[in-house]
Amino acid sequence: MEVLHDILGYKNRKIYQDSEYFSFSLDSIMLANFVTIRKRDKKIVDLCTGNAIIPLIMSLRTTKPILGIELQEKISLLAQKSVSLNHLEQQISILSMDVKDFVTQENIEQYDLVTCNPPYFKINEKNFFKNSLEQTIARHELKLTLEEMIIVVKKILKNGGNFAMVHRSERLLEIFSLFRKNGIEPKRIRFVYENPLKESNLVLIEGQKGGKIGLKIEAPFLLYKENGEKTEEYSQLLVEVKS
Repeated sequence: MEVLHDILGYKNRKIYQDSEYFSFSLDSIMLANFVTIRKRDKKIVDLCTGNAIIPLIMSLRTTKPILGIELQEKISLLAQKSVSLNHLEQQISILSMDVKDFVTQENIEQYDLVTCNPPYFKINEKNFFKNSLEQTIARHELKLTLEEMIIVVKKILKNGGNFAMVHRSERLLEIFSLFRKNGIEPKRIRFVYENPLKESNLVLIEGQKGGKIGLKIEAPFLLYKENGEKTEEYSQLLVEVKS
């Protein structure tokens, strides 16, 4: 069922979602706030954009054009609908295509900033057969693996350009290895914790193509305090649903 959402903290941004597909999560909102957007960043692309939650939030931080790439046509149509609803057609464009097919001669080393909230799970991991096809493609590496995605980033990113992503903390060493294999130096990370007593389950990562060695580990992102109350930072990123 299609619903319209208001993004708390961004009252002038609305987004369409469909419960039959894969709805955006807090991960994407955190990434859109985490990523560094420099004044010199003129071309921005969000891979695996889903219904364009990341471009919608980033459009509040920059006036530069943002391109969203989404494989699944049904979801890309929701993204386009949200872009139109927010009157952002002059800034945000959506392409329905395979991320791997985006690597064409005209896109090689053309982007200053790339973001991505990719599929987290490998094939047959975490209820692979229990989801709809749309949800499976969004959550699992059925159409795009972590390595394939980072190879795409390497090819489309300018030297000195930044790449920011969110992923599972347990895959951090794999991510670092693939970053460096493809000439992207990890520069910033921020671990996400449900509360101070639990292990981190998500990590926000930013790297720079051709960047110098030097990693900044930022303060943890806590969702809940030890007493179970939401932290102030988490509360600001929650989503209010309106039908």
